[in-house]
Amino acid sequence: MSNTADTERWGRPDWSERPSFWETPSHPGWIALMILGFVFWWPIGLAILAYIIWGRKMFGCSSGRWQHKMEKMQYKMEKMRSRMGGQYEGPSSGNRAFDEYRTETLKRLEDEQTEFKDFLNRLRHAKDKAEFDQFMNERRARPPSPPTVDNQPQG
Repeated sequence: MSNTADTERWGRPDWSERPSFWETPSHPGWIALMILGFVFWWPIGLAILAYIIWGRKMFGCSSGRWQHKMEKMQYKMEKMRSRMGGQYEGPSSGNRAFDEYRTETLKRLEDEQTEFKDFLNRLRHAKDKAEFDQFMNERRARPPSPPTVDNQPQG
């Protein structure tokens, strides 16, 4: 795996995005731990092997990490499209009718994707507005707290 996209300006990798030993069962440290487990007592090695194979985050399948990768790839594709002026049609198949159909279909899918993203943004905005309105209504319905008197006459 190349870390070209994960380098800072001066070529140093951005280690803050890398998963730690505890976050991923495919870390080489787990393999070394498994081997030591088999050497000392085989059930420990077997348990660690089971964790490595059936761990939830094996092969980077955690949803947050996958979502981040997909968003990153989408960003790069949009950046490439903008550089090309949005006129990327892909290689010709040799069949003009199919190429036109593919171009129309891809354009329609891009439009649907844009509409769906806009819909999700409107939905999030409406949900946020409803939550805020509910908060404000609850706040207005609360009885005001009695004022506290700090300067009482000293007698």
